[in-house]
Amino acid sequence: MFLRVYVHNHCMIDLRRVQVLRAVHQHGTVTAAAAALHLTPSAVSHHLRELSRELKVRLIEPQGRRIRLTGAAHVVIEHGDAMVARWERAEAALESYRSGTSGLLRMCGFPSAVAALIAPAAALLRASNPELTIEVSECETPTGFDLLLATDADIAVLAPSEDFPHPGDARFDQRTLLDEPLDLLVPAGHPLVRRTRGGIQGVRLEDTAREEWILAAPGSCDHHQRVVVFCAVAGFTPKVAHYVRDWMAISAMVGAGLGVSLVPRMAPTPPEHAVVRLPLTGEPALTRRILTCVREGSRDHPLIQHGLKALAEAAAAVPERVGITPPG
Repeated sequence: MFLRVYVHNHCMIDLRRVQVLRAVHQHGTVTAAAAALHLTPSAVSHHLRELSRELKVRLIEPQGRRIRLTGAAHVVIEHGDAMVARWERAEAALESYRSGTSGLLRMCGFPSAVAALIAPAAALLRASNPELTIEVSECETPTGFDLLLATDADIAVLAPSEDFPHPGDARFDQRTLLDEPLDLLVPAGHPLVRRTRGGIQGVRLEDTAREEWILAAPGSCDHHQRVVVFCAVAGFTPKVAHYVRDWMAISAMVGAGLGVSLVPRMAPTPPEHAVVRLPLTGEPALTRRILTCVREGSRDHPLIQHGLKALAEAAAAVPERVGITPPG
């Protein structure tokens, strides 16, 4: 972003430096901000000094071996968010004069979203716009937002977590793509499988209260907390016998008869694992929400619109593959 703006009389600032200040605020240290922005710590410090000189205010001050932002810095960040968003909208308006059918579109997301949503969307885009270059990156949620802020990604497909920015965060535009059901994963010979095949309709989460569970370790991912909350609503605390995070590994463990688990509908379960997915009945519906996230002000960019449309088409086609109903 090579834009300079006049803010007062002869005061001129570079929005790149505002981006650097925002990154320091987000990540807490110059070193972490430099890593997220692909800069050196000295370059980050230089941008902060120049921005402070341009604005004639002190932006950082020492706090032990670390630094902290001054009150003036927080004012700059608050108004800088609006300035950057306005420039993103200006770029989108300028780009709207072009065709939007060529160029580079970068999308990122967590593994099962890449497999079930981003890959089909990329195929649709390549078929409809042969001159469009698609770049896909697999990432976890915090990295996805770093990629957006560093302009290393244009669209992120993510599931909300404790690391997610607030919906009102001025830096991002977050919207629901679909609500993905969670299935109960049990061994092929489990009594609940025999019960459903015997004509009894529906399995409820409370039917698993006496089961041993296979879950990710607490704090390793948000799925653990999600399952614990759902089980608490159903009236029990899951007895976790094994701590495994990878979906393929969980599937193998369940197939070996070592416990049960809740898995997202899009997570892979190979047929050789001898497991059965049982849809759950009852309220509330057990789902995880999948969102599209872009930088605030960029959603109307033609390339991003093409990408979001393709993702919506891929999400709408998911019911044919794995039985998910998109919201609305």
